[in-house]
Amino acid sequence: MVATAILGASGFAGQETLDRVLAHPELELVALGSDSLAGRTADALDPRLARNGHGPLPVFVPNDEALGADAGLIFCCLDNEAAAELEPPADTVVVDLSGAHRLVDPAVHAEWYPGPGANGDWCYALPELDPPTGPLIANPGCYATAALLALVPIVDAIAPGGIVVDAKSGVSGAGRALKESSHAAAVLENVSPYAVGAHRHAPEIGQVLGFPVCFVPHLLPVRRGLIATCYVEPRGELRPLLEDAYDGSHVVSVLPAGQVPDLARVQGTDSAEVGLFEDSTTGRAIVICAIDNLGKGAAGQAVQNANLALRLDETAGLRLSGVLV
Repeated sequence: MVATAILGASGFAGQETLDRVLAHPELELVALGSDSLAGRTADALDPRLARNGHGPLPVFVPNDEALGADAGLIFCCLDNEAAAELEPPADTVVVDLSGAHRLVDPAVHAEWYPGPGANGDWCYALPELDPPTGPLIANPGCYATAALLALVPIVDAIAPGGIVVDAKSGVSGAGRALKESSHAAAVLENVSPYAVGAHRHAPEIGQVLGFPVCFVPHLLPVRRGLIATCYVEPRGELRPLLEDAYDGSHVVSVLPAGQVPDLARVQGTDSAEVGLFEDSTTGRAIVICAIDNLGKGAAGQAVQNANLALRLDETAGLRLSGVLV
């Protein structure tokens, strides 16, 4: 069993990570970090944790104390500023779900990714396409995950200019902290574009692809789920590239021709659906990826990365199917 600590366990991503750690056959929870809930029992976060089937869970402690809990695996679910100041213990696998270590040179976008002038020993890891190469792992952002799953396998067969990524996410992507833009009155019966032309995931997507894209996110009036529709100019056959990239994957499914990725099918799971279409009017290709922003876009991917870094079963602890209705 791998001793595991979670920093920032009281946020959405932290709670989702906790759920997966409890379901993992080879992880043992030894510390729950939360500055706001320090001293309280786990059921203060969710009453269901009192009957989790694993016995009493650790009491919440301050994040600094959880960091020093002698864990072999740490999930960092802190905000960007706090994560940027993190000093990982030696010989520990750390998966950072924040944006603090995603860019090779975050100084270029210091207003989004505070921290030192480079990500140092941190590796950016998208499991299916670029698995972790070291113990310090920068977990990709949710929007970036969906866009990159759609685009990386075909990057050499599309024109690098004029790519548009139109993405929409549930309100949980904004985090648990209260914001005027995420109040029910602003979200319900509405679809809102935001950070237009200036979203923090745009340079993250461009860094991996090797060229910039036009990226516009929107807020959906749903709790969770994310769908990215990518418009590209093909320079060859795209479907074989997608199918080869995800052949044998238990997480990413390339749907048959004509089938559309569905938000409802991936909600609450750590899986992803990719669909490919041709625009008969312009000849452009349309690649669509659907994920759960808290699953494959955050906690599920973090656990998947940890599994790979620890040489465990890649899918251990993951939720890979929804409820059929």
